[in-house]
Amino acid sequence: MTAKVCKGITNTNADSSVRIDCDCQHIWSLAQQFAFKRLSTATPIFGKPNQLLFQYNVRARRISATYARFYLETEEHGDLSKKGRYYWMAIAAFASKTVACSLEDSRVVLIDRIHKGLAKGNMWLFYDIAPWHWAYSLDADSFRLCIKARSADSMAEPIRDSIHAMSWSPEALPKIGNLKCSDSIVEGFEKVREIESKSPLNLVRTILQIEHLMAIAKHEQLNILQPLIYDDPDFAWWVKTQRSAWVNWASPQLKLVFAAACDTDDPELESVAPGDTQLEIYKSRMKWIAQAANKFHGLMQKKTSYMESQLQTMASWADQQDRLPAPRYGPY
Repeated sequence: MTAKVCKGITNTNADSSVRIDCDCQHIWSLAQQFAFKRLSTATPIFGKPNQLLFQYNVRARRISATYARFYLETEEHGDLSKKGRYYWMAIAAFASKTVACSLEDSRVVLIDRIHKGLAKGNMWLFYDIAPWHWAYSLDADSFRLCIKARSADSMAEPIRDSIHAMSWSPEALPKIGNLKCSDSIVEGFEKVREIESKSPLNLVRTILQIEHLMAIAKHEQLNILQPLIYDDPDFAWWVKTQRSAWVNWASPQLKLVFAAACDTDDPELESVAPGDTQLEIYKSRMKWIAQAANKFHGLMQKKTSYMESQLQTMASWADQQDRLPAPRYGPY
């Protein structure tokens, strides 16, 4: 399968490029490379370029930035006239920021299994989800042609080697389906296509946005995070333990804050998990996610300027760097 979407750089004229044909393997390889570079250091470490950032919280903030940039259409190949099509990306920016805040919380750092589990889930979700969006932004027609062709083992050799060299890859790749397509991804991006066809003032568009959000949320929660971290007996045990009365007082409150800051004094800007939420159980977790999505949706409609200003703040984190020396808990 061939899609005419790639550009090659010429060496005869400054800043020039030429359109060339790319097959699906190259499209997905380029998309995966984008995700790798976003979580890489700016300067070489021990003489090696593009090394994975050590600090989990810095990775999470860069992920948050990338999600915000996708929503705002300021990411590579973005189209400002289509802002709003990647609705999941907006709520995901707040979610990854929340993960970053948790990873910076001393109470979480002390529990190694939770600390590493959150970092692992957040990173591999990013490696799965960001390339889908990058490839769609590159060329929607080629994306639809190539959607079923994506696999960690069918990319260009350097990218394939990089995938298998990433943190937790021997464990992660089989559990998350080797980066292959799911029914929810197909549904989610079909909703993107429908959103693009509607005027921003069309009420049907807002319905499509929340439907898109929930389709991608189903993919991330059921196909990525559930098998990767929540089905891990040790991680699940710690999550259950944190709900118990004797330790709950020392655990961070389970909530999603719709601000670039870690916390807020405004209850309108947060979604607190219901008291009976069992985070390790998919259906229980999705019940809260649906409530959070509805609150998010309301804020995006009523407080658009505020919400997008917070997304712009998070988008500015795309170049955050590790603080030296590298902490004891990286890279695994």
